[in-house]
Amino acid sequence: MLLYKNVKDLQAHLGELRKEEKSIGFIPTMGALHEGHLSLIKRAIEINDAVVCCIFVNPTQFNEASDLDKYPRTPGKDVDLLAGVGCDVIFMPPVEEVYPKGKNHEVSFDFEGLDMPMEGANRPGHFAGVAQVIYRLLEIVQPDHIYMGQKDFQQYSIVRRMLVLINSKTQVVMCEIIREADGLAKSSRNVRLTPEHRAIAPKIQEILLDARSKIHSHFPRDIEKDAMTQLKAIDGFEPEYFTIAHGRTLQPFDVFEDVDFAVVCTAVWAGEVRLIDNVVLKRGKFE
Repeated sequence: MLLYKNVKDLQAHLGELRKEEKSIGFIPTMGALHEGHLSLIKRAIEINDAVVCCIFVNPTQFNEASDLDKYPRTPGKDVDLLAGVGCDVIFMPPVEEVYPKGKNHEVSFDFEGLDMPMEGANRPGHFAGVAQVIYRLLEIVQPDHIYMGQKDFQQYSIVRRMLVLINSKTQVVMCEIIREADGLAKSSRNVRLTPEHRAIAPKIQEILLDARSKIHSHFPRDIEKDAMTQLKAIDGFEPEYFTIAHGRTLQPFDVFEDVDFAVVCTAVWAGEVRLIDNVVLKRGKFE
C-alpha cells in the first residue's frame, strides 16, 4: 500500500497505472473510518485494478467552525484499517494541496433542486462545499468509478448529477448502509454519542422502518407527521426533518402509486450529535 500527501506524486503513480490500462476505483472520505467506509473499499476492489482512498477533512462543507474542530481524526488507525482490507493507495493531503493558494476553486452547478430540501435546507452552503471538494478530487484522481454510501443519499444524488453536468466518464456507485447490530447506521460521529444517547439512537431506524410499513395504507405527509411526533416524544432527540421524497428528484409527492422510486430521509440531533439516516421505500432505477 502506498501513501501520498501531494498531488504531483499521486498523479505520477496513477499515470503509470493508466499506461498499463488499469482501472481505478476511488473512495473519498473524511477519515475516522469504520466498517461502512471499508465496505466501499471492498466493493471497489471487486471490479477495479487499483483502489484509491482519500482521507481529507474538507473545511468548505462545514457550516460551523466548531463542528469542523470536533470532527474525529484518527489517521494512524485509518491507515491500519485500509491496509487490512487491501487498499492500494491512500491520498492524505493537507488543505493547500487540495486548494492551492492563488487559484479559484469555486464551482457552480444547476442541481435541479436536488440541493434544496433536507440537508440543503438545514445546512446552507453544505452542498456547495461538497461539490467543490468532489469536483477537485475527481480532477486530481480521474477515477473510473467513485464509491459513495447510501447513508448520504442526497449527497450521492448531487454527485451523480454533477458527473452528468461535467460530462465525466467516472461512474458513481452507491453502496448500501452498514449498520450496527442494533440498527444504528455506522457513522464517524457515533463515537461522540453519550451512553444515554447511544442507547436511544437505534430508534431512528425503527421509525424509518415503521414508515416503510405504512406505504400501502397511508399518504406520505401523514407518515411524515406521525414520524416527527414519534421522534419528538423521545427524550434526548431533536429531529430536524423526516422527509419522504421521490428517489430521483428528491421532491415530495402526494401518493405512493404515482412513483416507482421513493426514499425517506431524516436528520435527528441526539444530544450534541447530528445523525442522518434513510430507508428506500420503493426501489426504482435512477436512469
